[in-house]
Amino acid sequence: MSVDHALDSKQAPISGSRLAGERLSEQACAVSRDIQGMGGVVKDLAQEALVECEEGAATAYREGRDKVRDATRTLERFIEEQPLTSVLIAAGVGMFLGRFWTRP
Repeated sequence: MSVDHALDSKQAPISGSRLAGERLSEQACAVSRDIQGMGGVVKDLAQEALVECEEGAATAYREGRDKVRDATRTLERFIEEQPLTSVLIAAGVGMFLGRFWTRP
């Protein structure tokens, strides 16, 4: 066996392992890019969901606020139209609650 042939046989596995290492590195980079791309998609979806949730919460808040204002106006009209009845109802509710929430 010549010295040159012995060196070639020793270098072949090294260059083969370098090729395998390069391929592995390329595949790892490709996987990393894919994962980053998926992360971007997930981020976009999360932001869209957050915007929808914010819009839904704002709508619910506005509707609730409007209902409270309507109820307040209705109560004010009732009190203005029937002040004596309003006072008697308030006194009755106060007595009822006082009966159950008395201190021992």
